[in-house]
Amino acid sequence: MTDKATGPLCGLKIVDISTVVAGPFAAGLLGDYGAKVVKVEMPGAGDSLRALAPHKDGAPLWWKVTNRNKKGITLDLRQADGRALFAKLIADADVLVENFRPGTLDGWGITRAWLQEINPRLTILRVTGFGQDGPYRDRPGFARIFEAMSGFTQICGEEDGRPLHLGYPISDAVAGLFGALGILAALHDLARHPERRGQDIDCSATEAMLRTLEFLAIEYDQLGTVRTRSGNRSQYAAPGNVYRTIDGKWASIAASTQSIFIRLCAALDLRALLDDPRFATNPSRVRNYRELDEIVGAALGKLTLAELGETLARHEVGFSPIYDIADVFDDPQIQAREAIVRVPDSELGSVRMQGVVPRFSETPGRVQRAGPTIGEHNDEIYGALGLSATEIAALKARKVI
Repeated sequence: MTDKATGPLCGLKIVDISTVVAGPFAAGLLGDYGAKVVKVEMPGAGDSLRALAPHKDGAPLWWKVTNRNKKGITLDLRQADGRALFAKLIADADVLVENFRPGTLDGWGITRAWLQEINPRLTILRVTGFGQDGPYRDRPGFARIFEAMSGFTQICGEEDGRPLHLGYPISDAVAGLFGALGILAALHDLARHPERRGQDIDCSATEAMLRTLEFLAIEYDQLGTVRTRSGNRSQYAAPGNVYRTIDGKWASIAASTQSIFIRLCAALDLRALLDDPRFATNPSRVRNYRELDEIVGAALGKLTLAELGETLARHEVGFSPIYDIADVFDDPQIQAREAIVRVPDSELGSVRMQGVVPRFSETPGRVQRAGPTIGEHNDEIYGALGLSATEIAALKARKVI
């Protein structure tokens, strides 16, 4: 396939040797913005993300999104010949992304000193569960562990129920976002200081998730408050909950500012609430959320979902039905913005997935292709490094690639 990369990161070269979600997600985001990303997998089974559901006719669907816009090769970094090829691969790269346990690459002879002897300006993103040091550095990590340890899982679930994990490993995506941001920050510094060496970026998925929780730490520090579960109810603004309409549908509504609360009262013919001291300000509404939720819920329960949507839109109150993914595909805003795009795939012909976020006015990114099959671009990438077809075949026979 001919490269038609566009975006503000065109010209940037990334080598991605990370696995599963967080590291590949970080590299994939930069690939969306035009970076050339070479995805490296172990020969044989490849990245373990390939084994995670869902699949179609054996093809890994999750993989195809996380590793879109990448060219895929196989390479055994544990072998001497593999390291020699890896040296060629990173010689002109800008970024290396890895998420092995701390010390693993060092044990294979791929130390920071070795990498920077080959390429002094190489920026290295290291994504781990707990960071490169500390008593937990060698522990295995998975998204649910990071979410539980950060305090996130403790605030998810019904008020009197057990803590709940989300139906998606959100901490992997959050760590990937912080990883991509870290890469861009490091590259900006390197561009301003051309005499400097590239730096290591130590991205802990647990710390990334903790950082995302914003006020939980300062609230505990200053007020001694340990926040816990409240179901769908917002704990910092009221009313804010998921409400059921008369036709059995669900809607999420948030009146997070005073002006929105005033408009909500007008929309639901609840203007008397504005004169009730229990609901005069947001802090007082949060204190009296049970009574307020009963009143608002009863008013909403008299309307169908369509009627509610029309009423709240007319009064400019934030509102959404609780969508499933089929609803997302059908939504006119999603369609108008082409937030779901169709892209070519070497196994399934074409597939639909999310578009590039955010959008750039002058240098728009694009999704060129879904994630590659194992070693799909071996001949292309290794050929560009100067290897002949005979040499590539010999490496395959020895399971170096």
